[in-house]
This record gives sequence, structure tokens and C-alpha cells, in this order.
Amino acid sequence: MLRQGYSTGVRLSGGELLPNIGPEHLKPLSEFKYLHAENVSRYRLIMRIFYENHMKLRYWLRPLDVHGAVLETGLIQGYTIEQCEQDLQMLHEWGNLECQQDKAKSTSIEEFKKKRFRYQMTAVAVEIERLLDALEQVQGYGGELDAGPLEIIARLLRDIYHRAGEMRPAEDFALWKELQDRFRRLHENAVDYYAQISSTKAEALMQTAAFLTFKEDLRRYLQRFALGLQQFGAQIEGMLRALSPAAVEGFLSSVTQGEMEVPNLEDRRGFDERMAAHREEWASLAAWFMGSDGDESEVVKLERATKEAIGRVVRQALALQEQARAGVSRRRDLSYLARWFMRLQSIEEAHRLGAAVFGLYAPRHFQGEPPRSTDSADCSMWEEAPILRALSPKTRGPRQRLAVSPVKDRATQKAKAMEAWRQAQASARDIERRWLREGTFAIADFDELTVEDRGLLLQWVSRALSKADRRFRDPEGYQIRVEVPQNGERHRISFPDGVMEMPNFRFHIRREGR
Repeated sequence: MLRQGYSTGVRLSGGELLPNIGPEHLKPLSEFKYLHAENVSRYRLIMRIFYENHMKLRYWLRPLDVHGAVLETGLIQGYTIEQCEQDLQMLHEWGNLECQQDKAKSTSIEEFKKKRFRYQMTAVAVEIERLLDALEQVQGYGGELDAGPLEIIARLLRDIYHRAGEMRPAEDFALWKELQDRFRRLHENAVDYYAQISSTKAEALMQTAAFLTFKEDLRRYLQRFALGLQQFGAQIEGMLRALSPAAVEGFLSSVTQGEMEVPNLEDRRGFDERMAAHREEWASLAAWFMGSDGDESEVVKLERATKEAIGRVVRQALALQEQARAGVSRRRDLSYLARWFMRLQSIEEAHRLGAAVFGLYAPRHFQGEPPRSTDSADCSMWEEAPILRALSPKTRGPRQRLAVSPVKDRATQKAKAMEAWRQAQASARDIERRWLREGTFAIADFDELTVEDRGLLLQWVSRALSKADRRFRDPEGYQIRVEVPQNGERHRISFPDGVMEMPNFRFHIRREGR
């Protein structure tokens, strides 16, 4: 999960830092005692009464009010006012309730000396009840995959880059809160959604035929999110790298000033403490999109998880379809294949056909060792005599045979498709070799390019930006490094299908070993 507020600590073998843990994290929390105390039913009912009234802006309750509300629910029988006062005092000692003497109800000195109290929930108790209320509504992991927060994060970072130093502290603080909120929502929703589709309930659903009805919608949903990650993830990373440390420091200082302008009776931290916390939050945001210490960014990991989920959905759908076709008789298909094998002239052709037909199917093994005609280790199984096995059907009753059309020979269509694919691959490789000979060049060096050139260059940019050092290796041994413009320079290039504006990336290409 997303964890903010990192500070200097002990470095682990994996390269991460331990959170800033102190003695306050080791003491027991008395505020949770009412959830497992002996009279837990009474305590929970009282705290829920306080919480419902707190949400209706009725903060202070007297023991008579609480006692009457308990009796009105009818959940606890024989509950006395003395028991109610004892329960309220115990919740006060645990830190769930604050108490205050109710002087307004005193009409005499004797009543004033009795110290009648009224009670209010503490801030911790409100959060505990809010958590319990949310847990009662939980039915699964929830979450969603939406690239909208990525687009908003990119826009907010663009505002920080272009308007740094121009906005007032209050505006910077509002922008910062929206940025953190979108960032937190993006991470938590993505984590919860992937946990949902990886849960045992989802796995069980994928084994049923009902999964086939919405598997295509799920695949498109995951695919749209993956495209959003590729599009906006690179933009966000480019903006984060374009922001200089001085600009980031100035923006965070303005954010801290704007935060301190908001009166907060509970947060008594000074400027330096708040500034340090914002630096850590910014570092977490940058590490999430750019990676740290040579580790891949969370965007790359999220994109990989999305592609793996798409592959799992497709594989499961194919398995269900194969399972549905398992009951169809394949006698005519196998008879056609048998005649095909008989027409072959050599054992090598039979090997190739067998690999093409049966290579992807799970083998079926029969127990027992057949008698061999020779003990020579050089004798191939194809030279042995065939072994006949009588197989009986598993079903007792006769099975209905379904009409199945024979396998059609599509050799001509396959040859044409293969030739077209080879020509496309050769053309793409010629374009790639032409660009590899350029050595070092920038986007601004060109005003017009073809659609094929655009696809190749964007592919290089995507591969390079997914690496921490912005470089990758070509299959022919070329090392390609993409340099992101630090000053945010952009260039417009014309294509046959339109005009595109993009950062002025600089490409450095060199052959390995030179």
C-alpha cells in the first residue's frame, strides 16, 4: 500500500527505508479496549449512540440521554442508570469519551456537589467508529482502474511547472491537496482492484461458463487502463524530471505557508516539521512514477500487472472454450489426419506434422512397460513395433455423436498471410536500420516524418522511459539512450495523417563494443 512520511532510517537489503518508528508505536492503545472487553455489547452500543449523534452535530450527551437511547433500542434488557454511568466512566478512562461537569443543570448547591457530567467522543473514538462503520459495508476489495487521476496529476504538475512562484500560498496548498488526493486515490483503487481480480472468488468465477459473457468487457477495461498508463505515465515522469530541485523546494515552501494560514487547533507542528513532511510526500510521489535506487517505478509494475491480467483473462477464456468443445467427437478429424500422415513420403515430414498437430496438447500416459524388440540404446521409438491398447469409454451409456466438419486445408491463405507478415517485418526492419545509422539526433532536427517513423520513435521513447537510466539494447546490439529535455522544449512534426507536438527528445545510438 501507499506509505507516506518516510524519513532517514535503516536501509534494508532490498533498498527500501524503514519508516520512522519510535517508542510511541510500541505502547498499547487503550481506545480499542471497549471492542473486546467483558461487556463489549454495552460499550459498542453506547459508542454507536454517541457516533450517530456526533454525525447529527449533537456532541454532548448526558447519562440520562444515553440510558434512554439504550433502552429505546431494546437490545439490552434490565439496563440501569447506575450501570450506564459506570460504563460511561470506564469509556472515559480508556480515552474514548471526554467528560465535563454539567453546571447548567444544577439548581442547588447539593446538586452542584454531585458533579453531574456530560460526555463527548474523542477524535480517536470518532475515527474508530468511522472505521467500524466502513468495515460493516465492505463486501469485497472494490477499487477501480481509471486513468482519469493520471491525466489530472499530469495537469497539476504542468501547473506547478509553468506557474511556480506566481500563485499565492493558499492556491499552492489547494493544488497540493488535490495532487495528493488524486495520487492516493489512484494507488489505492488500483491495488484494491488487482486484489479483487486475483482473489479466490474471482478465480472461482473464472472457472465458470458465466465468465465468458463479460470477459471481453474486462479485457477492454484493462486494456484502456494500460493505454492510459503508457500515455500519461510518461508525461508525468517527464514533468517530474523537468522540475528543478530549486523549483520543487520553492513550491513546497509556499505549500507549507498556505497550510499554516489555515487555523488548526490540533496540529501544532512548526514550519520546519511541516516542510519536512511535504518533502517526504513529494519524494514518495516522484519515486512512484520514476523509481528509486535503480528499482523500477510503480507505473512500470502496474503496467506489467495489467498485461499479465489481460493474458490470464484470455487464457482462461480459451480454456473454458476448449472445455466446452471437449465433448465433441473428433473421429472425423483424426481420420482426416491419419490419411494426411499416410500421404507423407518421409519420417521427417511426419515429425513436423506431428509437432504441429499434437505439440500443444497435454500428453496422455499409459502405465506399464511395453516389450522391446531390441536392447540397443540407439534404437528410436519410431523404429519399434506399434503397441495396441484397447480403450473403453468412461461413460456407461451411448453418447450422442455430433456432426463435425473436417479440417479444411488453408495452406494457400496461410502462405499469403505469412508472406505479407514477412514483408511488413522486413519493411519495419529497414526503417529501424535507417534510424540506427543516424547516431545522435533530436526531434527538432525533423519537420516531416512518415507514420512508420513515428511509430518506431515513439516505441523507442516508451522503452527508454520505462528504464531508470533511459537506455535499452536493440536486438542487433545497438545501445539506444533517450535524453529528456530539461527545459521543457517541444517541437511540432507533420505527418501524413496530421501534426503532433512532442518534447524535443534527443536520441544517442551507438554500437556495443565501439
